[in-house]
Amino acid sequence: MVFFIYNILVIITGGLLHIVALFNKKIKLFITGRKDVFRHLKSNIHPSDKVVWFHTASLGEFEQGLPVIEEVRKRLPDYKILVTFFSPSGYEVKKNTDAADIVTYLPLDTRSNAGKFIDIVDPELVIFVKYEFWPNYLSELKKRKIKTLLISAIFREDQAFFKWYGGFMRSSLSTFDHFFVQDTNSKKLLEGIDYTNATVSGDTRFDRVSEILNRDNSLPFIETFKSNELCIVAGSTWPEDHELLASFINNDTSNTKYIIAPHNIKNKEIEKLQANILKKTVLFSKKDDQHLEEYQVFIIDTIGILTKIYSYADIAYVGGGMGTTGLHNTLEPAVFGIPVIIGKNYQKFKEAVDLIANGGITSIKSQEEFNNILKILIEKNTVRLEKGKLNAKYIEKKRGSKDLICKYIGENPSKNTSY
Repeated sequence: MVFFIYNILVIITGGLLHIVALFNKKIKLFITGRKDVFRHLKSNIHPSDKVVWFHTASLGEFEQGLPVIEEVRKRLPDYKILVTFFSPSGYEVKKNTDAADIVTYLPLDTRSNAGKFIDIVDPELVIFVKYEFWPNYLSELKKRKIKTLLISAIFREDQAFFKWYGGFMRSSLSTFDHFFVQDTNSKKLLEGIDYTNATVSGDTRFDRVSEILNRDNSLPFIETFKSNELCIVAGSTWPEDHELLASFINNDTSNTKYIIAPHNIKNKEIEKLQANILKKTVLFSKKDDQHLEEYQVFIIDTIGILTKIYSYADIAYVGGGMGTTGLHNTLEPAVFGIPVIIGKNYQKFKEAVDLIANGGITSIKSQEEFNNILKILIEKNTVRLEKGKLNAKYIEKKRGSKDLICKYIGENPSKNTSY
């Protein structure tokens, strides 16, 4: 009965989304992007193809799964890699990625969609990243005895699986041949509902972020701007972050250089930020033919280069935590062995909680706290360097999830999959 009600609700939701799409750009992408999924799959997958299917909810989960995707691609070169997204924010950014042979949306979780999708793809192995539990797809995979893994998973006690009314969702978990979970608490929760096929492997994001150190992160224009001065990089910032930064920068009498990479790079937001900063400021879009070394503040009004910019930072501030938009990626700056400052709302981000407890990240609640910690980090080299080392060591210690997962895949092939 519960399954029946679920399927009715999915169908109703699909109809409602078509109406909402008339007024909402993101929902419109969600709907229109799914129109040609089956045609796209049929034109790119031949019945004789061997396929490994990765499902990721959005961009964050894709980045989380990428180390495993790349390793499987390397070890199984004769297989096609299919990556599906639920959210437009993931698909629109990564639809042309070289990491996969086919990238598409996952159709809504109806019985007919699930059956048709798996008929076409006929995967040898399926890997879901972190979460996304779609009962019809999972039921279809179980029925066909297709090996299915959940990686970088994290479970919480307040989830339906662990409630008296969660039998319907608990049954979906039986599809997974193995769970690779981020922490011991997740493993204990699964064991509490009689799922003992779990390994604490950690989070593949640590493997992903560690690989950044092996890339070419050089940006000559940033090097020119920095000019061997102490440099603070504020990444993925929002208006509430800009208030903190502008106040501090305007009162700073040192030679410290500041780089601000706002999350929203619309002209109106950039102009407002620039107007509030009294120091000599240059925009990325207007950097050409400028003597960058003469400026104290560099505003990055473009996307795609923040990770490389972090490699030039001596101190980082990561935005999102002062408001309710959600804290952005703290691991990207932390991997470079520098101290990180964040806002007050970080409790849902396990790595931030851990790094605060470890001493490498500092959370602030007010302008006064922000001013105090930043002044200490600027003036006291030993404090700054020690906090940075704590971050680097933490990430190094957390590496290895990818290897555990890929070792399992190699030792437990599905159908014809074999390393």
